[in-house]
Order: sequence, then structure tokens, then C-alpha cells
Amino acid sequence: MKSIALLIPLLTLLFANHTFEPSETCKSCHLTIYQEFTTTQHANASIFKDEIHAAVWKKHPKNKKLSSYSCAKCHTPASEKLEGLIGKHNGIVPDAKEPTELEGISCAYCHRIESIKHGRLMNVNVIATEEKRYFGTLKSSFESPFHRIKRDGAHFNSGNVCIGCHSHKQNKFGLNVCSTNIDNELEKSNCVSCHMPKVKGSVSTLNPTKEHTFHGFPGTHSHQSMLSQYVQFEIKPEGERFGVRIINHASHALSLHPMRLMELRVRVLHAGHYTTLPTQHLARVIGAEGKPKPPWLAKEEVKNTAIGGYEKRLIRYDYTLEAGDEVEVTMGYYLVNPKMLKGLGLEQSAVATKFHHFKTQTIKINKKES
Repeated sequence: MKSIALLIPLLTLLFANHTFEPSETCKSCHLTIYQEFTTTQHANASIFKDEIHAAVWKKHPKNKKLSSYSCAKCHTPASEKLEGLIGKHNGIVPDAKEPTELEGISCAYCHRIESIKHGRLMNVNVIATEEKRYFGTLKSSFESPFHRIKRDGAHFNSGNVCIGCHSHKQNKFGLNVCSTNIDNELEKSNCVSCHMPKVKGSVSTLNPTKEHTFHGFPGTHSHQSMLSQYVQFEIKPEGERFGVRIINHASHALSLHPMRLMELRVRVLHAGHYTTLPTQHLARVIGAEGKPKPPWLAKEEVKNTAIGGYEKRLIRYDYTLEAGDEVEVTMGYYLVNPKMLKGLGLEQSAVATKFHHFKTQTIKINKKES
């Protein structure tokens, strides 16, 4: 009983309801950043704006039992009903008429993350109780007339503020459904260095600057081209066949979510004609008893061909290259594996069925290899 008594104050600290300023308020001073933000999954994370997340939640056993919407911890954390949404067996469900549940991961929410509570099942963001006092990294002594700025956030300064939601998610069977940064640290980079690079444009109208930190959060849903620099392709001729080497400079796997399917498409231009070679599928499949299952039923990793962090992978093709040939290598992905579309009712979804292009590189063969 003593352990339970100690746990209750902690849960109150982590999930206590807070009031967050609407993100639209921020655009009066941070117009460029706000416009970037509206294109992201952070702004569209709720089940009312993300049809893929909504389809998964529709199948979730907690939804069928009207017990709790635990996804709200990361998908609608700015909700004024957060404590009720993640509570057990209370019948409180997501409400499209509640403005704070349409906010997704709001500006104010992220900038009030005071610390990260590390956990075995998942990490949790601890939110500062003082409203309109936001963490930031700008060195300037300028103070906004609308809100105060705190520069003592170690998680902001380290660039790993994202690991409260994006580190890992373990299910009840002890399987890590999705792992980005399970050790809560990165050796050569951090989340911000790749996913929030510096770009041209002022931070705000009140404090003009030449550049600002990009708030479009390049990822699988948008601004993918900003991440293509972290993946390179090389051609390795091997007599009567050749290999495509994939070099991943990112610290995590290229395909993180078990719903994703990444494809490597290769074709060779020879004497004015293209020959399309077999498509390679790169994915991490979770399930049970050797068969794919949804995250809440998965007990094991059934198959994993995803390109890992810092990995160099050589994929071979039975094709003889000639001098002057051009090898076109394309990498892209489906947000939902086509095999899952029917089960989720997403056969007609434009975003779920679309092949999202990530990178194309054409390499010319200058001489014939022996």
C-alpha cells in the first residue's frame, strides 16, 4: 500500500490538468513559426485530424470498452480533459467539440515541458505549473510582453526535449512497439539537430533575427526532403551482379513505426531503355506466434528488415552493369503497410495509400567492372 500511496502524487504531477494558451495566439508574434507548425503532425495529432490514428483507435479494445483514451498523453496532451481521458473505466471519450482536443501537441505544451520522467513502458513529460512562462534556447535577453522566457531547461538545451513522447512505447507484453531512443541519449546528434534545423526567417516580429529553428518538424508526414541528406546510396558492381549500399547516418532506424512499409526501388538505364529490378521491402513487423498482430496484441518481433541506426546495408541484384549505364535508386514508404489497409478500413485513404517519396539518386557507371 505504501508504494501506491507514493505513486498517486507522482501521477498527479505528471497528468494534472493544465491550461495551455491556444497555438493560434502565438501567430501574432511568431507568424513564420506558426505557419510551419500548422503543416505538422504535432498540429494534426488528434483522432479528429489524423485519419490513420483514428482508424487504429477505432480498433483498439479500450475504445470498444469506453475505458480510457491513453493515447491522449501524446496525441492531445493540451486537452483540458486530459486527466479524464487517460483515466480508467470512466467513460470519458475524445470530443470533437472540445477546442483543446483539436490542438494536438500545441506550442505552449511543448514549451512548458519542464523535465522528462523516464519510464519502462514509456517516458512522460512533466509540465511546468506556471502558465505563460516558456522554455527556450534563444540567448538574447529580450523578454516578450506576452510571456516570460526560461532558459534553464536542460532538456531544451540538450536538444532531447522530444523523448518524452518519441523515445519508446512498450506494451503490456514487454514488447517495444516503437523505439527511437530507448537509452534516452544520442551519441552524435539529438532530435533537434536533424528535425529542427536552423532556417532563414525571424523568430518573431518583436525580436527580429536572420534565422530561426524550423518548426515544421521534418518526418514521415511532411518536409521529408530535409532529412534525405542523412541517407546515401552507393553502387558496388560484383561481376555479373551488383549491390546498392544504403548508408544511414541517422541515429535511429529509418522505419520506426510497425505500420510503415519502406521500399527500395531500383531501375537501370541501358541503351536508352529502363529495366526495373525487384522492389525490396524494408519494415519491422511485430506480432505473436509468427504472425502480424496489432500493437496491443503483439508479443514478439516477427520480422525486421528495417535499416537500423548508423547502419550500412548492401542489397544485391542479379544484373550485369555495363559502362555508361545509369542506376536510379529510389527510397520511399507507405505510412500504412498495404496489407493492413483493409483491416483498418483505409483502402480509400489518400494519405494511407500514397507512396511517399523520400529520396532518388542516379549513379552513372563510368567503367565496366570485372
